[in-house]
Amino acid sequence: MKKKLLTLGTVLAAMTLTACGQANGSKAKTSLNLMESDVVASLDTSATASIPQWDTLVQTMAGLYKSDKNDNPVPAMAKSYKKSKDGTRYTFYLRKAKWSNGDQVTAQDFVTAWRKGVSPTAMSGYNYIFKGIKNAAAVSSGKKKASTLGVKALDAHTLQVDLEYPMPTFVQKMVMPAFYPMDTQLVAKYGKKYGMTSKAMAFNGAFKVTGWKNTDEKWHLVKNKFYYAASEVKLQTMNYQVVKDSNTAHQLFEQGSLDDATVTGTTAQGLQKSKNLYHLYRSGNDFLNVNMAKGKTLSNVDLRHALYLVMDRNQLAKKVLADGSKASYTFSAPNAAKYPGTKTDFAKKAQPTETYNVAKAKKLWAKGLKEAGLKSVTLTLVTSDTTTDKNVGEFVQSQVQGKLSNVKVEVKSLPSKSSMNLVTTGKYDLYLSLWLNDYADPISELETLQSDNSHNYGKYESTAFNQQLNLARSKNATTTKAYFANLLAAQKQMNKDYPVLPLYTMVEDHLVKSNLKGVLWHKVGMVDYTRAYFK
Repeated sequence: MKKKLLTLGTVLAAMTLTACGQANGSKAKTSLNLMESDVVASLDTSATASIPQWDTLVQTMAGLYKSDKNDNPVPAMAKSYKKSKDGTRYTFYLRKAKWSNGDQVTAQDFVTAWRKGVSPTAMSGYNYIFKGIKNAAAVSSGKKKASTLGVKALDAHTLQVDLEYPMPTFVQKMVMPAFYPMDTQLVAKYGKKYGMTSKAMAFNGAFKVTGWKNTDEKWHLVKNKFYYAASEVKLQTMNYQVVKDSNTAHQLFEQGSLDDATVTGTTAQGLQKSKNLYHLYRSGNDFLNVNMAKGKTLSNVDLRHALYLVMDRNQLAKKVLADGSKASYTFSAPNAAKYPGTKTDFAKKAQPTETYNVAKAKKLWAKGLKEAGLKSVTLTLVTSDTTTDKNVGEFVQSQVQGKLSNVKVEVKSLPSKSSMNLVTTGKYDLYLSLWLNDYADPISELETLQSDNSHNYGKYESTAFNQQLNLARSKNATTTKAYFANLLAAQKQMNKDYPVLPLYTMVEDHLVKSNLKGVLWHKVGMVDYTRAYFK
């Protein structure tokens, strides 16, 4: 209690000093306070891939390209590029820049990072993203050495990339943290410890992480004096802290401890008229990943179909979430692309005609149980331990147990590391998951369910689905109409197989200080605060 009282006194004193300083006309605030829902397990993009990690990396690293306010790629480390006539060779010309430790950023740093990321030993689950670069698939499967990957440093500031087929959205991909460089000297020095602490890493972006290790629930960023565009950066520091509860996030915002707080559920519902509320419409879906592995209960398509039809997604979005999120019926999320020749969003074009039918769900469920030779089942639903995911898990449990017979849903809400351990070892039936499009193309999501993709945790196997995506990447890669026809056919195949059960499309509710300006609120990818400032 004494410790708590001292802490409260310190906070009040700090608030008083801040108020006095502002009243006396002090300079605009230069420190930004942000939140994440979990810790950053590593800053090595080959070791992990998470929203807290990528959020942090967007503020501290510079790839070849970055996203502008309209989610279009603009030069970052690459001043320009040249593409061959057949579209299979890109030559990037890099600007001269330094890492935060003073080392020169070179083309070899991109080679080092990409070879590390595509390796079969990479644990991030993102080695598939390099597919299409020459020999990437063979390297990821262990059939060829990483040194054969089609990326080469022609000199210190010229990077050459060879593709196996034309990729119209290749430059769009370059904004992703998976393609960020790594300081080659530090990778060699620290090995497996690279990226596990701020000391075992260097940064070439607007900020650098200081005094951090991978279990910390708070981390601190300071302006990087070696950043190539340091003159454009107005903030001096960014401070992150883990906040899992929406009500706590609201309280911290009101206290002035957060300048941007994400709120959900009943907290968000009560703040819909707040002058500080900002709706960020994300190109992403929350969905149930279904374990379809041989011998698992939900390997039966009728049971999966029943689960798809039994859930009232509008009730989930409007009553449980109450934050502006909308019901979702396809794995493909909105805001990724319009279907060619129309003004229709791809996700809307791909939506099934039947999305909610309890009577039919009951018949399919009974049929599926009979086919599987089961009288009753217990389904294990794994979620993270955030307030939102717990609430969604309880909603799914209620919908399934309340409308279908002979079924029990056991919800396990666990810290992200523990929940992922259950998923990667196949010890689940349903897993509440989220996918944000990494770049503006529906294939960003769809390809994660190909049979050879590391994110295909549920073991979805469909020859027809795989063929459509392979055609989109090869034969039809440069013909827009044919390319999107393949993607649409792939999504419609999923509409028959139900390898995932879409729930809702993300609309994040942010409480934002009214004088915070210059933030790039991306629908695709992470929010960029590097040019933010307080007015």
